[in-house]
Amino acid sequence: MTVRVLLVDDDRDIREALGQTLELAELDPTVAGSFVAAKDHLTPAFDGVVVSDIRMPGRDGFHLLDYVRETDTELPVILLTGEADIPMAVRAMSAGAYDFLEKPCAPQEFITVVTRALKARALVLENRRLKSELEAGDAASRMLFGRSQLAKELRNQARAVAKAGTEALIIGEQGSGTSKIAEVIHLLSPAASRPFIKRAASSLDEGLLAAALADAMGGTLYLDEVTGLTAATQLALLDGLEAGGTARVLAGSTRDLQEAVQSGAFNAELFYRLDLMRIRVPALRERPEDIPVLFQHYVAQACEQANLPQPVISPDHTARLTAQDWPGNARALMNVAMRFALGLDEDDGRTVGGLVAQMAQVERSLLVAALQRHGGRVTDVAKDLQLPRKTFYDKLNKYGLRAGDFRN
Repeated sequence: MTVRVLLVDDDRDIREALGQTLELAELDPTVAGSFVAAKDHLTPAFDGVVVSDIRMPGRDGFHLLDYVRETDTELPVILLTGEADIPMAVRAMSAGAYDFLEKPCAPQEFITVVTRALKARALVLENRRLKSELEAGDAASRMLFGRSQLAKELRNQARAVAKAGTEALIIGEQGSGTSKIAEVIHLLSPAASRPFIKRAASSLDEGLLAAALADAMGGTLYLDEVTGLTAATQLALLDGLEAGGTARVLAGSTRDLQEAVQSGAFNAELFYRLDLMRIRVPALRERPEDIPVLFQHYVAQACEQANLPQPVISPDHTARLTAQDWPGNARALMNVAMRFALGLDEDDGRTVGGLVAQMAQVERSLLVAALQRHGGRVTDVAKDLQLPRKTFYDKLNKYGLRAGDFRN
């Protein structure tokens, strides 16, 4: 996808100067001299950002901003003005501008702001694409993320087990998502409308097992860490499966059940009854190419739950995540994503940074809380925090926050 910047300014010399700055940064400017010339380039699929002068004859930069907001509220608009006008900056940010720059601005500052806006736009479009794919797919596509060959095979195995309708073993490391695989199998099966019951095997005796099978009647019973069943409960489960007519049983384990059988810890007959089909869930370290998309999904999910704007995920941050072994698998990655979404970022995913980093985390949290409290009204937020407007905008830029994202 070509990176694009729509540059709008009625002054030809300024258009050429800013356009050259963008080209030197290996960006791809498209220039326009007016609102009318610019608007035909703008659609919800526009994959870049808009940089526009405010003061233009006829319909000015604020008219263009309104038009962009009507077209796509998440399309970043950076407004430029030749006057150091604080009220105008307040108006621009309140109206939903991504950022506000005074002309002439230093080339490096200009490129930094544009690059940050482009990353934000790319993230929005990627999230939309993923959401569209998920909504169009089945339960396996919606719930089992990843583009690797292992992820594709895992989805196909879940579909095959669902279609077969038999018992199955789901083997995977701690945190790899064996219970989610079981749920997907249930949702893809003809019994999807019937109950899906999940129980920790170690918590069951014969009576509780019978109750769980009854609760899952006609549906699916998932037994997490099936090696936790006592010998007596294993026999009771085997009897229930042989009798039939209750629920389909899917059993998850982090252990090799064949070794458990050989050591006498697990009933051999029950093993072979459950092992009609088997799915091995790959560890996260085996499919590192899936880590970026999983992390992005978990961050988006956390931001939605916390009613926060989604932060930009830098390539360096993604590279650090991909380089880790992730012994806790998807569950550990989900925890890191939650902290990232809340602004409690961790340099290596394990240890919190030093004093400066921790103070920055606190400052960002206070900004977010004030923005939420006042519905993104910048005048009220700045007053609440006792910050001069310029300092307030500097801090918003520092933490990648936009007041417009907090409007009720």
